[in-house]
Amino acid sequence: MASTKQPKSPMSAEHKAALAEGRTEGRVVREYLEAIRSNKGKPGRKRTPASVALRLTAIEAELATASPVRELELVQERIDLEQELVSMQNKVDPTTLEAKFAEVAAAYSRRKGISYNAWRAVGVDAAVLKKAGVSRAQ
Repeated sequence: MASTKQPKSPMSAEHKAALAEGRTEGRVVREYLEAIRSNKGKPGRKRTPASVALRLTAIEAELATASPVRELELVQERIDLEQELVSMQNKVDPTTLEAKFAEVAAAYSRRKGISYNAWRAVGVDAAVLKKAGVSRAQ
């Protein structure tokens, strides 16, 4: 028995617009949350580009007299520090994304069922949520 496929009904312009809006909102929310996470920091002493550069210089000096195993460890540390330096220079400031986030957060919250407390738990500032129109009552 052959199955007969029904022809797909074309999407309406409204449906296409709603999908595009959802993708845009999702992208804005993701970028903002990623920026918050990357700027959260880690416990302990904060590194600066200058302190990383200083350590890179020390590694180069130590490499000249290092044993083969120590050389391997130093080369890996140098690679890690160079990547950290690049990420420090490319860090996104969440305040630049805040205005776009505030425009879409309320609609995104309603559509996805995201509560005020969930936003706060992932690090979104209360003032940003107020600006976005997301209240505790949601």
